Amino acid sequence: MPQITESVGRVLGKRYRLLSALGTGASAHVYLAEDVSLQRHVAVKVLQPALAQDASFLKRFGAEARSVASLNHPNVLRVFDWGEDADGPYLVLEYLGGGSLRDILDGGLRLSHAQAARLGAEAARGLAYAHARGLVHRDVKPANLLFDEDGRVRVADFGVARALAEAAWTEPAGAMVGTARYASPEQAEGQQVDGRSDVYSLALVLYESVTGEVPFVADTTFGTLMARVGAPLPRHPALGPLDNVLARAAAPEAAARLDAAGLAARLDALAAAMPAPAPLPIKTPEPEGTDPVAVGFRAPSSDELTQQAPPARRPGAPGPDAVFDLEAVEPDQARTDGAPPITRRRRRWPWIVVAVVVVLAALGGGLYAAAKNKVFTASHPVPTLVGQTLTSARALVAKDHFTLVERPTVYSTTVAAGVVEHQSPDPRTSLKEGSSVAVTASKGLPPVTVPSLTGFDCAGAQKVLALVNLTGQCLSPTYSSTVPTGQVINWSYDNVFNATSAPYHSTVLMAISNGPAPVPIPSVAGQTYLQAQATLNAAGFQSSETQQTSTTVAAGQAIGTNPAAGADALKGTSVTVLISEGPPLVNVPSVVGGTVASAIAALNAEGIQAGGITGLSVPQTQTYLVTSTSPAAGASVPIGSSVTLSFSG
Repeated sequence: MPQITESVGRVLGKRYRLLSALGTGASAHVYLAEDVSLQRHVAVKVLQPALAQDASFLKRFGAEARSVASLNHPNVLRVFDWGEDADGPYLVLEYLGGGSLRDILDGGLRLSHAQAARLGAEAARGLAYAHARGLVHRDVKPANLLFDEDGRVRVADFGVARALAEAAWTEPAGAMVGTARYASPEQAEGQQVDGRSDVYSLALVLYESVTGEVPFVADTTFGTLMARVGAPLPRHPALGPLDNVLARAAAPEAAARLDAAGLAARLDALAAAMPAPAPLPIKTPEPEGTDPVAVGFRAPSSDELTQQAPPARRPGAPGPDAVFDLEAVEPDQARTDGAPPITRRRRRWPWIVVAVVVVLAALGGGLYAAAKNKVFTASHPVPTLVGQTLTSARALVAKDHFTLVERPTVYSTTVAAGVVEHQSPDPRTSLKEGSSVAVTASKGLPPVTVPSLTGFDCAGAQKVLALVNLTGQCLSPTYSSTVPTGQVINWSYDNVFNATSAPYHSTVLMAISNGPAPVPIPSVAGQTYLQAQATLNAAGFQSSETQQTSTTVAAGQAIGTNPAAGADALKGTSVTVLISEGPPLVNVPSVVGGTVASAIAALNAEGIQAGGITGLSVPQTQTYLVTSTSPAAGASVPIGSSVTLSFSG
């Protein structure tokens, strides 16, 4: 590839004059150029000349360029044009003079939590916009996050990574190291990627911007790529409130990862809960048409180089070193009448008065200026107010006769409500008495949106709440006729049921269903089975039937149920209906040939009554013999039945 300076001065596509080199990489040179048609500055990215010979690359490159050129979002770098030249294919891009995040990090600077949250939210919004239109970046890294003059970040190089990946041209050894540092696990394994791959890379970029370290970096490119496969993002104490969000954004499995829109929303919420960040230390672009080397230098004018000659002194006029004596006597001009010259002494008192007035005026003006500028007002160092309550802060500034200015309170995840989170100016700054010291107090933990927990069991609901920095506490199960067993019936915070908002890190209470409450089993005694079945079904129970003998309940009627009537049971329980088949049957014993008395005893032992013996005396029952029975011996009769005895004396 030609040296980057060799092409300066050339005009690409009869339109873009290359003015100066902006940077170079393994696959491209970048130039500041002038669009001679529109008379504006642009950036031109000229790729490797070898790529011009790759027809498949040029086809892909053109398609990607057209797709990216359709993007119009405040956080995506605009692509204006593309073409081919002897030096290689080129892209014409929006020119931003604010440098890149790589420039900031290479300067040894680290971003604050608020700076990283705001930058990350802007970059994630740009990615989400592109992802919604089917474009995946594939090479998100600090060098591709550029800043405009207002410090707003733009994601650059959409489409180039994919086109290069499908080219036959091979990058020089080591050229992939920078990209590998931020590649997703699925990129490392050569899998198909989607927008969540970009989210992973952005999470690693934000991790580095706050901690100064890139996670998973090994001695070799292969080792770097493989170190992140299946591995969660390492914890780092410097991440603070960004820890949980970045851990979700860099989940090793893409399915468990936030998408770009979700990451932007969470970073926006964090940024809103923090004090406004200091401006990023971006580069300041020089005015158009100036030579950067000459900025700040002005050649002296010819008038400044030529000293003015002093005016000629008229004859008799005092020279530059003359001393005027207020008491000197000056002769009048010669009189024409021949009289002797008149001499007179100058009166000096008016001059003295004038001098005194001038001195007093100067002294008064100086005293006024000194008073106005508080020259005579004592100075004190500003006390440390961060971490103090507002009451304590007022007392501290009052001791040094400062005035406390209370700015609007802000949410904070680290500072309790009513405690100063930020002050201006910083502690130990020297101020005059009467000066103002501004403080921003915390109004406590920021509110977060409570997601719907309907349909989740206890463990699932706790996981959902943890994603938004809330804790879920499951209460003892309670009966519900509408919610399945084990699922959340409702949730509450501060006695508000199904609350939609709760403070950061607060606890949400959840009622868990134990299913429908048990109900008493109705009585079906004396009913037929069909009647009993209808009664039980109406109460929510299933039913079945079984036969049972009874000496008290007529056959075909319900004796009772199992479980018994009045017992509590869950709806849907099967209840057995006990249907009477009447009293039990016994066989008539053989008593023929025996005395009537012995026959009576044998029948009674079986639960059968003796009939036909009315009028017999006791002696007769003991001597008369039974000749037959009705029913005959061996017949089955219900207990309590009567068997007629026939006898002879």
